[in-house]
Amino acid sequence: MAGPTPRPDAAGLVLLVATTIGWGLNWPAMKLLLAELPVLSTRAAHGILGCTVLLAVALLRHENLAVPRGLWPRLLVASLLNVTAWMGLASFALLWLSAAEATIVCYTMPVWAVLMAWAILGERPQATRIAGLLLALGGLALLVLGQGLSVGLEKLPGVALGLGSAVLFSLGTVVTKRWPLGLPPTAGAVWQVGLGIAPLALLALLIDPPAFGALSLQGWALIGYGGVFALGLCYLSWFAALRRLPASLASMGTLLTPMVGVAGAAIVLGEPFGWREATALGLTLSGVALAARG
Repeated sequence: MAGPTPRPDAAGLVLLVATTIGWGLNWPAMKLLLAELPVLSTRAAHGILGCTVLLAVALLRHENLAVPRGLWPRLLVASLLNVTAWMGLASFALLWLSAAEATIVCYTMPVWAVLMAWAILGERPQATRIAGLLLALGGLALLVLGQGLSVGLEKLPGVALGLGSAVLFSLGTVVTKRWPLGLPPTAGAVWQVGLGIAPLALLALLIDPPAFGALSLQGWALIGYGGVFALGLCYLSWFAALRRLPASLASMGTLLTPMVGVAGAAIVLGEPFGWREATALGLTLSGVALAARG
């Protein structure tokens, strides 16, 4: 028999809000940082810092970091989908898209998870989830084509990369649900971030050598924010929020993340936020909310 659903409490809600704000502000922060540092070096630095923070917390909690031999294949698959593909493709999307656009495109993850769950888990989507898929696709179409076909075609590589990151992350979510890792939360995050960031770090050394010596103070601060806070502490606050809140409330709360990302891009970067962006955001978030129901 399943355990009782956790009741919302003030601490859980504060942790959830802190997590979504931290993740949302990382999108304009990434856009700023990419003006100083190549994509692969940026993500490698974030991943190494985040993994170090998570490892320190796992050791302080005396979590068991050992991985049973039979879990290694699924752990590697989960790491490649949830970290390598997500962090790599989403970051490259920022080279063609504004921070607001990339946030909206990448946070269609729950919509694609519906299709993945149908294909892999046999969870036939309900009418509300199909409606959510159509709404999200309408939002994406408006976002890409709202400024004309030529502008939309120029942004197409970024949209494809953003959608690729969202689809592969959704696949990772469904695969992990089908074949759970069975590791303690922080230990599982340590291994996924560590294994997932390794290919990006290797590629950075081979084809995208870092130029950390040329970084400004702002650049170093943004690396610290993205690695220590957004990738490290925010994951810990997310796990803590999940322990205190119903899963449905926590999942719906993450809808704040793209809203924070879009607002942060407008305030910090001065990106335009007109009727097109507002309508696309509304349509996409409505579709995500319908897809995430249940």
